Amino acid sequence: MGQMNRRVSHLIAGWRTGLSRPVLILQAGNAVNYFGYGLVLPFEIIYLQQVRGFSTSTAGLVLAATMGTSAIATPPTGALLDRYSAKALVVAGSLASALGYAGFAFVERPWQGFACSIVSGVGLGVAGTANRTLVVRLIRPEQRAAAFALNRVAGNFGIGAGATVGGFIVAAAPRLSTFQLLYFFDAVTYAGFALIVLAAVPSPRSEIATTTHGNGTGFRAVARDRPFLIVIAANVVLVVVGHTFFSNILPPFAKAHTPVGPAEIGIIILVNTSFIVIAQIPAVRVVARMRRTHAFAATSALFAVALLAVLPATLVHSELAATSVLAGVAIVLAIGEIAHILVLGPLVADMAPEHLLGRYLSLYSLTFTGSLALGPAIGGLLLQTSPDAIWWGGALAALLGGAVLLQLGDRIPDTLNQAPSRLASAPEAA
Repeated sequence: MGQMNRRVSHLIAGWRTGLSRPVLILQAGNAVNYFGYGLVLPFEIIYLQQVRGFSTSTAGLVLAATMGTSAIATPPTGALLDRYSAKALVVAGSLASALGYAGFAFVERPWQGFACSIVSGVGLGVAGTANRTLVVRLIRPEQRAAAFALNRVAGNFGIGAGATVGGFIVAAAPRLSTFQLLYFFDAVTYAGFALIVLAAVPSPRSEIATTTHGNGTGFRAVARDRPFLIVIAANVVLVVVGHTFFSNILPPFAKAHTPVGPAEIGIIILVNTSFIVIAQIPAVRVVARMRRTHAFAATSALFAVALLAVLPATLVHSELAATSVLAGVAIVLAIGEIAHILVLGPLVADMAPEHLLGRYLSLYSLTFTGSLALGPAIGGLLLQTSPDAIWWGGALAALLGGAVLLQLGDRIPDTLNQAPSRLASAPEAA
């Protein structure tokens, strides 16, 4: 019994983050928000194509427009965050996303879909960047790895639960009113998240950027940080092939080219997100023992292996066998995602001067929003022309991105190995 208690205590200790109550409340709100997003995420292209009658390429472009607009809105948001309240921008962006996603329930023509994409995309760009900046300003530097890990847990828990519920709902009633209900509930969660932030999260004071001859301000100062720009560019590739292809392209690909259906797609995404939820926070201490460039290289290799492993699922005729293969893909991708997020987020925060934190984190956000625009656009076109090229081409791109990051060596800070001991001594454990 004593040995079992020690094992349980050790397991619980692996989940201690040392983060304050407002940060934990913020991440709980994130989980609710992502649950709504997960309801629609795997079925956006399916909805626009099969229910609304859009072509596959048009559906992909509509989905890409959301993240394209988000990408455009992200850098200006970074500039605003270096001067104004991150909390206010989170609330405003979330309400805009609620309006845009509610509109998706009623689109009948492509132009209406693009209009909703623009509104929701602006909201995502503003709220996503402001959310990360708000979290960083609410924590101490040594808590960054744990904070980014918990953010990832909240996101994956919400998306996984939402995708699973959405998968079974769509499988039980694959009609227009079902998709409309899912989009409406997604909008409600964005509005609910705004209320949570407004009521329960403080607004930390930010350091106002002042122009000095020595360091400069604005994006010109950011542009002079060449290692940072290399990190951002290479990680756009990794996010496209490792994150976006799985979440946005694998569902319609699997439905068209494998025996799996909507319910199985939901389960596959649940496997991915559940693995991340369980392993992300304990992995903080594991990844801390790796050099950041080595972790990036390992991430790219895992992504390449997982992408190539999608192809065998097209060769089997058993629903169970295809689901098992794709569940294995989901697990390998999850391991890569865990290492990727634990390194990338804290690295960007470490590289950023305090007075440019908003701008640096806006480009970090752009890594994801830009990739979520490129991924559906590229994948949607390839689904019509050469579906298998998505996976072998993505694997090659992942390896190239990892090789570029590996070459950075000592040109980027490598202080992640200090996080575990500091986390363990944090006074406000949760």
